[in-house]
Amino acid sequence: MAVRSISESVYVGMCLKMGTPKQVASRRDIVDLREMLEYNKMMKETSTAMLSGSKREGFRSHESDSDTMIWLNDHRVIWDFSQVQFYNTQEDAVILCDSSESPPGFTLLWLPLERANSRVISACVRMHGGLYISSSKYRSSFIKHGSIIHGPCSSGLREGVLEYDHAYCFVSDSWPPSASSWIDRCQLWPPPHVVNDIVRNGCHFVAIGHKLGNHLDNEWRVSFSQAEYKLVCSMNHTQFLTYGLLKLFLKEIINKGLRDEDKLLCSYHMKTTVFWAIQQNTQPHWRPQNILGGFWVCFKLLLKWVYEGVCPNFFIPENNMFLSNIYGEAQKTLFTRLYRLYKTGITLLLHSPSISSYITNVLCNPRLTICTDELILVSEVELDKDIFEEIYENDIIGTLDIHTCEKYLHAVEQLLSLPLTQYHIVMLQKLTASIFQHSALFILHNMYSYTGSNKQLYIVDKLSCHMLKLTAKFGYVSDMLYIAMYYYKTFRYREAISVIDLTKVKLARPYLMYWSHVDRERYTEAVGGQSLSTKMRQAVAQDICLNNSIFYINELMQEQQCSKQNSWPKLNIPPLILLHMLDFLCSRHVDTIRAQRALDDLQVLVHHDQGQLVPAYLRDISWEILGICQQISGNLHAALYSYQQSLRQYPIHKIQTATRQRIQDLHL
Repeated sequence: MAVRSISESVYVGMCLKMGTPKQVASRRDIVDLREMLEYNKMMKETSTAMLSGSKREGFRSHESDSDTMIWLNDHRVIWDFSQVQFYNTQEDAVILCDSSESPPGFTLLWLPLERANSRVISACVRMHGGLYISSSKYRSSFIKHGSIIHGPCSSGLREGVLEYDHAYCFVSDSWPPSASSWIDRCQLWPPPHVVNDIVRNGCHFVAIGHKLGNHLDNEWRVSFSQAEYKLVCSMNHTQFLTYGLLKLFLKEIINKGLRDEDKLLCSYHMKTTVFWAIQQNTQPHWRPQNILGGFWVCFKLLLKWVYEGVCPNFFIPENNMFLSNIYGEAQKTLFTRLYRLYKTGITLLLHSPSISSYITNVLCNPRLTICTDELILVSEVELDKDIFEEIYENDIIGTLDIHTCEKYLHAVEQLLSLPLTQYHIVMLQKLTASIFQHSALFILHNMYSYTGSNKQLYIVDKLSCHMLKLTAKFGYVSDMLYIAMYYYKTFRYREAISVIDLTKVKLARPYLMYWSHVDRERYTEAVGGQSLSTKMRQAVAQDICLNNSIFYINELMQEQQCSKQNSWPKLNIPPLILLHMLDFLCSRHVDTIRAQRALDDLQVLVHHDQGQLVPAYLRDISWEILGICQQISGNLHAALYSYQQSLRQYPIHKIQTATRQRIQDLHL
């Protein structure tokens, strides 16, 4: 009974750390929908990028790498030359696998027709009388300033903190013959429809050779990343959390205190043990009450593999993933370390800072009743917060011309005919709003170089305005500020003030959610139980994103230019900061008393907010905007102070050069 209670308590702890079933499902669906729209065939993109790794699987933590696989759509890998008949060789570069001299799970890639794009051709070497793509040359061709080679990837820091891995790879529409035994093995798990889907979608080839192979610099590894994602999605939540628990076990216990070069096991080994344990049906029931039983089954399997020095790849078991690094003395040392933990029993998890408290809670309170119901574990407000943050992160629509906008809208129409979850629907709604918004602002950006008649100019203006109103209708509460910016840019100050007043009322709603700032009780009273679509339109505000390829308002042109020159794509502005700025700028032309009041409100917000309405990481642009408004009003000393404060903040937008120029222009 105690083990069952401890298991339930650990399950609860893992739900709170890794996510409940709904949280994980929403994360996956939102990313899936974004990729379905972004790489829809109607968009005719030259390459496809697919999020992979732990973030794609639904984990969200500081340790979750942002792994992306990127491949060319007009380069296809075939396993047999007879498959060339399925491709138009005038449009597609055909690449043939040559596995004759490679270890299982690896291959050489040969260009039999010697036709490919210039980057691929420049990465080729002559071997056996043919032209082969060198994995090391291809991988190195993507290395840029600030990035390094990490396995098959180009790796680095994003925003100064977040690690990313970009794996530039090739795709095959066919399932590898060397993995055909996997299909026969799938009697119990995964279900037949998942197996068919996996096989139908083929595999990828990432740029890394086998360390013990004959062609280290030229070989490619067969990657089943897409298949693995589908397998993780077919797990029940206890199985998924067992995988998460093994990742924690690796990080917080097995690898604790080890130098990077001594860390022989990685999370991919943990994932492989879960796959094999589920398929072999070693643990018949994967439920919250026996998550520790599932963990123990996986740990014993891992221990056996380390003892034998064999970790069979789940799809190609002949590929021993321990072959190149877990052997000899290193193998003995690792086995001794793991066996010592094994003898400790399940109490070994007491060494995990993330989990130990959930075990000791039950040990100290044996009669404790544990509730594993996700509705109790995570409130509706917390779930919504998670979902809207995820939507914001995945709102990837950039600058659009009318032609691209039209293609996107056709793609949206196509997606609407598919069976969609509530998370798909709200993500599609936000992306549609973004399509209208970016198209309208692109038109506005180009309107000033327009040479057509006044009538045509009027039609273009009406179209842009209509698109921005659709954005406000489908998007966040704060999206109305795009209309206000549009009116200000076109000198319609009174119309802009009217929109600002309406937005001000909506942003002052007591139940409004802005990032983690929300009154939970009032939010639940106002929109609890309603659709995510309704919640987004009525109760959620987000930062205003100004794409640096488009100049929205003249007063921020310097900052956008500077940010763009430093390779930063956009300015993110807290909605209330932009609202007060626009109120000040518009009111100067119609009501000077109101303008001063707006400037006072902006100053109070920037000076006194404690990170609730002006997040700390957006304070560089917030102080900058205050300085700009103070400079316009003639208060140069106050402007100087604000610009100096902007320079002291974390430089997320890379606008320091613009700030220093503004300080110079004050002539103080």
